[in-house]
Amino acid sequence: MCPISVPLPDMGASKHAYSLTMKALFQRSPTKEGSCMDVSMFQGTVSWLTVPIAQAGSFAKHISRRGNAREFFAPVSVYTAKDRYAYIAADNDIQWDRMLRISGFESPAKPEYIRNEGRITDVGNLNNALEEITGSYDAANELIHAFTEETVPISKVNTIEEVIEDPYAKNEILSSTDTTSGAATYLAPLPVIPDYVKSLNGKLAFPPRFGEHNKDICCSVLGYTQKYLGRLKAKGIA
Repeated sequence: MCPISVPLPDMGASKHAYSLTMKALFQRSPTKEGSCMDVSMFQGTVSWLTVPIAQAGSFAKHISRRGNAREFFAPVSVYTAKDRYAYIAADNDIQWDRMLRISGFESPAKPEYIRNEGRITDVGNLNNALEEITGSYDAANELIHAFTEETVPISKVNTIEEVIEDPYAKNEILSSTDTTSGAATYLAPLPVIPDYVKSLNGKLAFPPRFGEHNKDICCSVLGYTQKYLGRLKAKGIA
């Protein structure tokens, strides 16, 4: 497995569990029968390796790290500009021709690069050549404008701080109030915002600390006295 700094197996397993839960509820409605749900983080993660497993298992192709580049189309990768990184995806011959019309990008116009097959065959040298060109551009303005004018897919690579401030994401960012320190914490938005979260204006209760609600539950719900709860605490039970 490849470390990507995001717990995708954890998040993926929760989505798989959700789909199985919906299936179980749907089945229970007419049959009144329960279901057993079997969710595996490992199996769920391996299930995403659709193309690599087919290539390695069926066609004996060695799959290795590729960085940011696509395997079947070129040029598609992340390139260094003066101010930041830019993701360029000229992944077909038409877009390649359009890219060559951009000022400064004429030099890679070699006969062997006319078709995608030739560009993939020499993708290392091609990417190095493009990196020299993009390094003289400002990605936030010059590159984005030039490639957009030629309708070639491009995007600046944002920092997390910029994502938080993006107008399309900013209104969906959730917050949580820490009952201990009172500090607001940014939380990633949900894929789909349910009505319940909307009713809370995107502000969720902070997960309780270990034992934080013991007194309320033991005394108010279970009916224990505070004296009895004190004896439990003394024994390390509550």
